[in-house]
Amino acid sequence: MKALVVEDQPAVAQALCVLLQMHDIPCLSVSSPAQALKVLDGEEVGLVIQDMNFTPGATSGREGIDLFRSLRARDPELPVLALTAWTSLETAVQMVKEGASDYLAKPWDDAKLLSAVRTLLEMRTRGRSGPAARPGAALREELARDHDLRGLVYESDAMHRVVSLAVQVAAADVPILITGPNGVGKEKLAEIVQANSRRRDKPFLKVNAGALPDELLESELFGAEAGAFTGAVKRRVGRFEAADGGTLFLDEIGNLSPAGQAKLLRVLQSGEFERLGSSETRRVDVRVLAATNADLREAMQQGLFRQDLFFRLNVIELAVPALSDRPQDVLPLAERSLRQLAAPGAPGRRFSEAARQALLAHDWPGNVRELMNRVQRATLVAGAGELTPEDLGLGSARVAPAAGVRGRGPDDRRRIEQLLLETGGSVSQAAERLGLSRQALYRRMEKLGISLERRPR
Repeated sequence: MKALVVEDQPAVAQALCVLLQMHDIPCLSVSSPAQALKVLDGEEVGLVIQDMNFTPGATSGREGIDLFRSLRARDPELPVLALTAWTSLETAVQMVKEGASDYLAKPWDDAKLLSAVRTLLEMRTRGRSGPAARPGAALREELARDHDLRGLVYESDAMHRVVSLAVQVAAADVPILITGPNGVGKEKLAEIVQANSRRRDKPFLKVNAGALPDELLESELFGAEAGAFTGAVKRRVGRFEAADGGTLFLDEIGNLSPAGQAKLLRVLQSGEFERLGSSETRRVDVRVLAATNADLREAMQQGLFRQDLFFRLNVIELAVPALSDRPQDVLPLAERSLRQLAAPGAPGRRFSEAARQALLAHDWPGNVRELMNRVQRATLVAGAGELTPEDLGLGSARVAPAAGVRGRGPDDRRRIEQLLLETGGSVSQAAERLGLSRQALYRRMEKLGISLERRPR
């Protein structure tokens, strides 16, 4: 099949076609969207490589996205590879979200471009019949081979789209907002961005921003001089200063207080800050990745989150889907967790068929965190032989969800332990589902002898 290059600069179009033809890939080139659509009507095209701007002086990328949408309208399965300058980065990212196969920055890397073209043409030739030709199946192997995915395991197309976007924007060095419910793996995605960025060998620091009270936020993020407050007996270097040249991951950003939001906004706008107790202005070069399970757009409408801070953080958004929305990932994740929990030299454990079906049938309100907790539970309570649904806490004896805790004793304890498993250890979520305050649930846990290895702050 032929590759169609849509590029208004003749030298660039020629360079692309020569590169492809040198590697036995037939190539056609045109200089405008109208010509591209005309070729598509009369030629069998296996792939389109398109620029983002076609009018002299244009930099927005809007022409590129209009062409892409026209191509998709004519052939929804046609692979499209965008070539973009950094000025059109956000538009190229939008194309990927709408279904574009990939994008590469100019000047492109010949090896990466050829690899992407070959993979996409192979997928186009094979069509979509059979497991190997499922959407994204071939590209998953390509992605894992060419990028550091930090051991991430997945098979779903939904997760592949998110991971693909993460490695694509990693090099752009712009702030990224990672959204999704608790326990889906937002921190892992931040690690993938860092590992594939130009800052990969620089510091990567993580801060639970939402857990910091206002009186500690400033010293934690920006540092403090000795004597700046009671107990400050020596100078403290803040997280922004320690991360200089690298990346700072701010988790639970949606829980940041208004005062904390204002302080964070300033350093994002200017890169400048002062240590607590100092008038000396310091400047840092830090890329910020933020994560939240809150709906920040709704929080902005309610006046709970600053709009200017949101747009500073949300240059690119990576929305991680809930585990219930990607059931193809359940068994691969469970198998990986089981392997990791195996004792050295011990015979491998396996899930019974009934356990596998129970894993697939569960709705996973606690997402990946709950899945890992259940597998760990199974390895601790199971006897010899295969792991069963009962070992996972997913058997017929499982206590059904209820709006509260009616009794005391063993049933009460089992109910609370079950909810803590389902919510990935989140006392706040378990308390809400039980109709209790967080403090009341902690008191009840103490009476029943229930403890967590690390309680959420």
